[in-house]
Amino acid sequence: MSILVNNLTKVICQGITGSSGAFHTKGCLEYGTNMVGGVTPNKGGQKDDNGLPIFNTVSEAVKETSANASMIFVPPPFAADSILEAADAGIELICAITEGIPVADMMRVKSALKEYPKTVLIGPNCPGIITPGKKVSGDGANATFEGGCKIGIMPGYIHTAPSDSTSGKSVGIISRSGTLTYEAVWQTSSLGMGQSTCIGIGGDPIKGANFIDLLARFEADDETDGVVMIGEIGGSDETEAGKWVKENMSKPVVTFIAGITAPKGKRMGHAGAIVGGEDDTAQAKIESLRASGLMASDSPADIGETMAEALGLVVVAK
Repeated sequence: MSILVNNLTKVICQGITGSSGAFHTKGCLEYGTNMVGGVTPNKGGQKDDNGLPIFNTVSEAVKETSANASMIFVPPPFAADSILEAADAGIELICAITEGIPVADMMRVKSALKEYPKTVLIGPNCPGIITPGKKVSGDGANATFEGGCKIGIMPGYIHTAPSDSTSGKSVGIISRSGTLTYEAVWQTSSLGMGQSTCIGIGGDPIKGANFIDLLARFEADDETDGVVMIGEIGGSDETEAGKWVKENMSKPVVTFIAGITAPKGKRMGHAGAIVGGEDDTAQAKIESLRASGLMASDSPADIGETMAEALGLVVVAK
């Protein structure tokens, strides 16, 4: 199984005719994602370079294609309205890849989404979500896959479908950091683990799905044997997730917290990665998570090995 997306998910791209939207729509198609169209106002009735139909509105796209997921590459000033347009059209999963959406706009979105309980928002400022497909040919960046779904900008070839894992174990991955998402995927794949679903939730202070939302889904997923949770300095999401894991989760959770050397009060890359007090430093989060029973990796280079240890897998010494 997987969470949120699979090979049956029908995906549109809002902003499909922009350079980023066009580029990543092509990448998702090549991975095997069921891309069914795109939306750009005033360009309805045309087709993109991949032959996908373009619609003026999301509601038109949903009516014609039965799309149930969207990835958003709309410029920051208009992205919040694009999220709400997708929710209003009945889209169940929205991946907002756009970076730089004003915080005030996202506060408006968070409030409005309460009216759409069936809609899940991933992001913004995130790499998206992927349920890996089975490799059918080739290797590395030249490999081809089928049966998966990639929404966003993740490099698909580093992922391993559960059916392709050599250890018989698969993990879910949730991360605030895009780059560390890829690192965790690469390491777990290299150690013979598959991934059920990988999700980059983004580093903005106001975002959609959080750690607890997704941990609960992975706990209920039969194909997920453990979870990697990658956090950062700033905020209390990781600490709250640790408390939730202690009370509710039966599967092992491995964590890494980025920013242990960050100076207090300094913004570190992500808008949400700013320490406001002693409780949201990296060290404080690590200590809290360990107290909740999570296995914390001290280095990003050890995430995969820590997950293997948590699953009882034998790792050959380097």
